[in-house]
Amino acid sequence: MRQLKISKQITNRESQSLDKYLQEIGKVDLLTPDEEVTLAQRIRDGDQKALEKLTKANLRFVVSVAKQYQNQGLSLGDLINEGNLGLIKAAKRFDETRGFKFISYAVWWIRQSILQALAEQSRIVRLPLNRVGSLNKISKSFSELEQKFEREPSPEEIAEVLELTTSEVVDTLKISGRHVSVDAPFVQGEENRLLDVLENEDEETPDSGLMNDSLRKEVQRALSTLTKREADVITLYFG
Repeated sequence: MRQLKISKQITNRESQSLDKYLQEIGKVDLLTPDEEVTLAQRIRDGDQKALEKLTKANLRFVVSVAKQYQNQGLSLGDLINEGNLGLIKAAKRFDETRGFKFISYAVWWIRQSILQALAEQSRIVRLPLNRVGSLNKISKSFSELEQKFEREPSPEEIAEVLELTTSEVVDTLKISGRHVSVDAPFVQGEENRLLDVLENEDEETPDSGLMNDSLRKEVQRALSTLTKREADVITLYFG
């Protein structure tokens, strides 16, 4: 089976063990849908080796998701570790009879695990998960506009770009407490930049469509288990 190579864009401050880890998981073969079904059935029967095989085959996807949350208070290594915990949770809960690929289901768990870690372990202490996502978008917009205008953008300018209210931007920037220039080098005197590892949102990555589709389906499935009133409350709160 064809092996998937991983493009490594990490800082020189990351340890050699992380670099080796990225190389090793790139050597693991992807699974066929039939193999995923068999492993899921074995996992339900308590087979730990099956659990290990299913998670190892999907570790590269955790790295892909983790890179999207860099420079929010946790190192890439920590983000990957948290994402891996979400991957394991997904592997234990995966229902192969639903008809979709494992990673389509697992992406939601990976993201939630990373967001929870950002909320609890980084400087964004006790921030609700829906606010973590807003902070990520506003921080990116801040850096992009700062480079464009060659000055710090105003809350009004950020709000206009993101179609938010000025008060929402002001409140979120207060929580942020700092910003990072996208052109600043990771290590003084070197050429690697934050811009080199930021996701280009105008260009769909191979797994972004899968992730978005998976998330929509999981949200719809979760809402369908609630009463109409409960679903309306959740929808109004999170949007």
